[in-house]
Amino acid sequence: MVKLEINGKSREFDVAGDMPLLWVLRDEAHMMGTKFGCGMALCGACTVHVDGEATRSCVLPVSAVAGKKITTIEGVAATPAGKAAQQAWIAAEVVQCGYCQSGQIMSAAALLAGNKQPTDADIDDAMSGNICRCGTYARIRAAIKDAAQSPLLQGA
Repeated sequence: MVKLEINGKSREFDVAGDMPLLWVLRDEAHMMGTKFGCGMALCGACTVHVDGEATRSCVLPVSAVAGKKITTIEGVAATPAGKAAQQAWIAAEVVQCGYCQSGQIMSAAALLAGNKQPTDADIDDAMSGNICRCGTYARIRAAIKDAAQSPLLQGA
């Protein structure tokens, strides 16, 4: 039995400790926002926050996150950075196919939570490894810059 805190709620799962967090979220918790992409932590589609840090969930054993705070795309809007990122994504019309976007938003929200005025280099570093096959990188950068100007972050 593994006890997790997901989006502020305590949950228990009867799973093997080596099961990747991604599969616990999708198959056991029935939270479909976090996506499977490559299964090797290279594409970023599976990004969640573990204690506020952007983390690839596809290779992370669930036993490694017991007792830690997990935030998924379903819960990130409860944070100022997450809400600002989601609003900026919509305003900038970032999404094309949308498959990678939950991971993109999670990485952006983690960046903005720790850096309210990211430079282009900061954005490049934080978003490195988040792959978008549709090529919406320019809109992603613009959305992150817009989110940084959000009143949600200015007072936070």
